[in-house]
Amino acid sequence: MASIPVSIETDAVPEKSKVSTKVELGQKLFFDPILSSDRSISCASCHKPEFAFADNVPFSLGVENRIATRNTPSVMNVLSRPYFFYDGRAATLELQAIVPIENPLEMNLSYAIAVQRIQKDAAYAALFQSIYHTQPDSFNIAHALAAFQRSLESDGTAPHDLWINDDDPGAMTASQLRGRDIFISDQFKCFDCHFGPDFTGDEFRNIGLFDGQTLLDKGRFEITHDATDLGKFKVPGLRNVGLTAPYMHNGMFETLEEVVDYYSNPNDFVKNPINMDSLMIEPLNFTTQQKEDLVNFLHSLTDQQIPLRKKE
Repeated sequence: MASIPVSIETDAVPEKSKVSTKVELGQKLFFDPILSSDRSISCASCHKPEFAFADNVPFSLGVENRIATRNTPSVMNVLSRPYFFYDGRAATLELQAIVPIENPLEMNLSYAIAVQRIQKDAAYAALFQSIYHTQPDSFNIAHALAAFQRSLESDGTAPHDLWINDDDPGAMTASQLRGRDIFISDQFKCFDCHFGPDFTGDEFRNIGLFDGQTLLDKGRFEITHDATDLGKFKVPGLRNVGLTAPYMHNGMFETLEEVVDYYSNPNDFVKNPINMDSLMIEPLNFTTQQKEDLVNFLHSLTDQQIPLRKKE
């Protein structure tokens, strides 16, 4: 999961006396290494508050420094998502919470054993009894973790939110407003994939990052075995995207500037993509000014307040 130890601030793991809700209980579990086989990492080791609950490396490290196969996505703004992971393998947040616990490259612990650990922990046993009125079990442990993740919603403090809601008409710069015009224009079609309140249509798209030679991740196809899904990945939301570098399912782009360069002309990066979406076939050929404005617009989607993030 994480190549850099997670920095846990004093209020990230609430004291037992302060845990009284399902969200607070889920938060305590999220930051607790008890869910990994060697008790060395927690969910927060990869999903770090300082990076909007994503990671800052292409592939996070799990127990014994095992390397993950895909970039760690943010778990903010997941309340309304219909499925999870880049390939959409989980239909609920409860199922999503269990997968990394059992993944041998991540936490590498049988969920049944994880449940037994929580049951044998006197503090957790008391908390679950108080909050769920029953002992910890396979359902309520996953439910608590999911409840915490559902609480990690943007709060409307991003410059774009302040501007569009008329809370602060001057919240966005002239460059960001130009970038927004590019983003929503019919000519450039960014909004065709990144739409809705969280700037994701919750669809699967192949943007050209599968060629069967050096780019080998088949994405959604591994779940559906449908040839039309070859190389497709879930379209991520763009809220707080300025904090979640590196980008793409394989973390191949270090900056938003590189991402915009790729969309400008994918052929400069991947010569023979397989099954690429028709929206990507014709290069967009952004000008230098348009690229700058688009990047600035994307930064306008960054919340001023990230839950549990240390104040600078």
